[in-house]
Amino acid sequence: MKVIYNKETDTLSIILRDGKVAESDEARDGLILDYDKSGRLVSLELLDASEQIKQPESIEFALASGEPTATLVREKPSKKYRA
Repeated sequence: MKVIYNKETDTLSIILRDGKVAESDEARDGLILDYDKSGRLVSLELLDASEQIKQPESIEFALASGEPTATLVREKPSKKYRA
């Protein structure tokens, strides 16, 4: 996995796997999801990153082992995307 912040374009990209992007969807304004031809998520791109996150040029991350400490809860069903 790679995390890349481009200061010139103010975009934050999270590349989850190697692969050619076959389709992109804008899940919400400024959040682009890229999929390969099998429908697997390849990367995420956050536009206007400096408006959305604090200090995008200094990324902090942690790899967790064992049980996660937080749970993602969706309030609305997610959209279905074509592969």
